[in-house]
Amino acid sequence: MAAPDPGFAVMPLAEDPLKGGIEQSSQDSSDELPVAPDQFDPQYETSRWEIWAYYSYYIGNNGLTLFNFAPTAFQNLLSQAAGSAGTLQFAGVNRTINSIVLVANGISFAIQIVLFLVIGSYADFGRSRPNILIVLSIIAFGIGFGWMGVHTSDKWQVAAGMYIVGLIAYQTTLTFWTAAFPGLARNTPQLRAKAEELTNGTITRDEYDYADTLQRSRLSNMAFYIQSCGEIVILALIVGVLYGVHVTASEANNNYGLSALIAFATGVWVLLAIPWFILEKRRPGQPLPPDMNVVMVGFWQLYRAVTQIWRLKQSLLYLIGYFLLGDSLNTTVTVIATLQNEVVDYDTLTLTYILLVGIAAQAVGIYSFWRIQQRYQLSTKTMFNAVIVGIILLDGWGMIGIWTQTFGFHHVWEFWVYQTFYGLFVCPWYSYSQIMISEVTPRGKEFLFFSLFSIIGKTSSFIGPLVSSAIIDASPHGNNSTPFYFLFGLSCLSAAFLVMFLDLKKSRMEQEKFLAEEELVRAKRNVEGGSEGRE
Repeated sequence: MAAPDPGFAVMPLAEDPLKGGIEQSSQDSSDELPVAPDQFDPQYETSRWEIWAYYSYYIGNNGLTLFNFAPTAFQNLLSQAAGSAGTLQFAGVNRTINSIVLVANGISFAIQIVLFLVIGSYADFGRSRPNILIVLSIIAFGIGFGWMGVHTSDKWQVAAGMYIVGLIAYQTTLTFWTAAFPGLARNTPQLRAKAEELTNGTITRDEYDYADTLQRSRLSNMAFYIQSCGEIVILALIVGVLYGVHVTASEANNNYGLSALIAFATGVWVLLAIPWFILEKRRPGQPLPPDMNVVMVGFWQLYRAVTQIWRLKQSLLYLIGYFLLGDSLNTTVTVIATLQNEVVDYDTLTLTYILLVGIAAQAVGIYSFWRIQQRYQLSTKTMFNAVIVGIILLDGWGMIGIWTQTFGFHHVWEFWVYQTFYGLFVCPWYSYSQIMISEVTPRGKEFLFFSLFSIIGKTSSFIGPLVSSAIIDASPHGNNSTPFYFLFGLSCLSAAFLVMFLDLKKSRMEQEKFLAEEELVRAKRNVEGGSEGRE
C-alpha cells in the first residue's frame, strides 16, 4: 500500500516533522532543506519477492476467464438460444444478440459504480485493503469454476447473470490490485536512494519527481509485460485442453470446451494469486480521524474528494478525459469482440489462436513502449498521447465498415490484423492510463483516487454500451458497425481535450498545495479534539 498520507500521518516527535510531507520554506532560509515527499519505513521496504508476487497475481488475473472467454461463452449460448430469429427477450425488450451483450455490460458497470462507492473510498485507511482484494478474488474464483455447469443454450439466462457478476468481480479485483503499485514503487530501495539524494541536495526536485515517475512506469509496464508472457504459456496449455475435450467434434463439445477453458484458467489464477495474498506487506494507511469508524470514514473521504477535487484542476481534467476516452475504448473493444465472434462463428480454437497472436503482440507492444520511454527519457504523457493515436485509428477502421463490406471488421483476416495492431499500439493504454492516474493522485490517497477513476470508468462503460446498443437497434438494417460513428467522434474529442489541456507539472504543484491544506485541517481537528478531551 502507499505511504501514509502526509496530511494524516502520525509520526514520532523525534523524526523530522516534514518527513513524508511536502517541501516547505523555513522562516530562516539558511535552514531550508529539500525534503522527499514520501515516507520510507525500512520494515515496509519493497522486496524482490513481493514484486514478483505482485506480478504473479496479474499473470493469473489475465482476463482469459471472465473478460475474454466468458463473454464468448455467453454470446455463443445467446446465439444458439435465439436460433434463426436472431433475437431474445431481455430486460423487457426483444433484442438482437449484440444488443443483449452491450446491455449486460451496461448493467454490470452500473453495479460496479455502487460497489466502488461503498468499498473503494475507505481502502486508504488502516490495513484492511488487502482483505478486500482477497474476498473479491474468491468471488471471481467461484464464478470462474461455476461456468463448468453452464454450457447449454437453455441456461442462457443463468449465463447472463454469471457474465454480469463475473465482469464485476474481474474489474474490481483488477482495480484494487492495480492501486497497490504506487506504494510498491515508492518503497523500493531505488527510490529510497533517490530520496536521500534529494535530501542531501545532490539532485533537484524535478529529477526526483522524474525518478518517481520512471519507477512507477517500470513497475506497471513490467507487470503488464510479464503478464503477457505468462498468458501466452497459459493459452498454449488451453489449446491442449481444447483438443482434449474435442471441441471440433460438435457444437456441444465446443460449448463445453469454452466452459472448461474458463475453469482451467481460473485454477491457474488461484495458484498464482496465493503468493501475493501471503507476501504483500500490509503497509499502514491513514489513521482514522477522531470520532469516525471505518464505515463512516469511507463516505467522509469520498465526500471530501468529490468536494475538494475542484482544487485539483489537472486531476479533474484527466478525470474528464479518462471518462471520454475510456468510454470509447471499452465500448470499441466490446463491439469488435461481438463482430469477431460472429465472423469466426464462435470457433473456440480459432478464437484462441487469434488471441494468442494478440497477447504476443501485446507483450512486444508494452515492452517497446517502456524501452522507448526509458531510452529517450520521455514523459508518461508523451507515451499516453501515442496510445491515443492508436485508439483513434482503431475506431476509424471500424467506421469504414459501416459503408463497405470489403474492409472494417467483416473478414477473419482482419481480426488477425486487429489483434496485432491492438496489442502493439492500443494495449499500452491499460498500463499508461493507470500510471497517469498515479501522476494526478495526491500521495497517500491512491486507493481513493483509483476508486474514483474506476467509478468514472465504469460510468463511461455503462453509458457507452447502452448508447451503442440503441444505435444498433435504431439503424435501418441492424448494422452492428454503426456504433463506430459515435466511438470515432468520442475518441477524437477526448484526444483533443487531453493533449491540449492536461499539464502534469501543474498537477504536482496542485497536489502539494492540496496536501499542505489537508495537513492544516488535520492539525485543527486534533487540536479541537484535544481541547474537548481536557474539558
